[in-house]
Amino acid sequence: MVYLNGNFIKKNKAFVSVMDRGFLFGDSIYEVLPVYEGNIFCMKPHLDRLDNNLKTVNIPNPHTSEKWAKLLRELLAHQPKHKHQYIYLQVTRGCDVDRKHTYDKLEPTVYMQSTSFEDSNRDEYLLGASAITRDDIRWSQCNIKVTSLLANIMYAQEAKQNNVEEVILCRDNVVTECSSSNLFIVKNGCVYTHPKGPHILPGITREVVLECADYCGINTEEVPISKEDLFDADEVWISSSTREVLPITKIDSVLINQGQVGEIWPLVYDRFQVEKSLNG
Repeated sequence: MVYLNGNFIKKNKAFVSVMDRGFLFGDSIYEVLPVYEGNIFCMKPHLDRLDNNLKTVNIPNPHTSEKWAKLLRELLAHQPKHKHQYIYLQVTRGCDVDRKHTYDKLEPTVYMQSTSFEDSNRDEYLLGASAITRDDIRWSQCNIKVTSLLANIMYAQEAKQNNVEEVILCRDNVVTECSSSNLFIVKNGCVYTHPKGPHILPGITREVVLECADYCGINTEEVPISKEDLFDADEVWISSSTREVLPITKIDSVLINQGQVGEIWPLVYDRFQVEKSLNG
């Protein structure tokens, strides 16, 4: 079952108009909320970001936070009892009478679905993952979680074709983030990540990772990271709602830390598992 504009219906019965601006222009905002054993992880930060992004692009938020929380829980109640799920939530500007770039007052379209996923596996993560680097050709408003993700899709598909986990993006020799995740490096015991701003998505999981590092007594700094810093790092990690925090041990065929997961990642990963039980 999925949710569409006030109704819970079967996915194959859910349709939107060809005049919906989300379909025509990608004129919409989305969120992805992980659900662990029935508990929505960091729901408030996700809903706060949704509200902020809707305001940024001038789409009226169709619901209060309380109403969103109720709908999210109702959606989960309609799903098979999977141990872990993630909810995809999308709000478009709505349907118009014709295709045109400008718009008048419209009724937003709301769509939600839940999909099961496998929880992170510490032993598998300890094997490390690979990535490749590419120039960041995306627009300069990457901090808005819009559905117009063609560049990200191209990067993600290239990662798939190269049999690697991610594509790490670089803009003017500064590492920004990845196709669908934020990025961290560790050097001399300190965790570094790109500062918030228009070139990265302010990931909710990114914030939890920084909080976990702080809890473990690990210094963190939000500063620009050069491509040279990336390859000289002691550890490299990526984070996202469905990956949590994953170590990268090979980039462009270059081994990071001789291809071994470093000493700091397990501390942060283990603390993250605790946070999952506390932030449901």
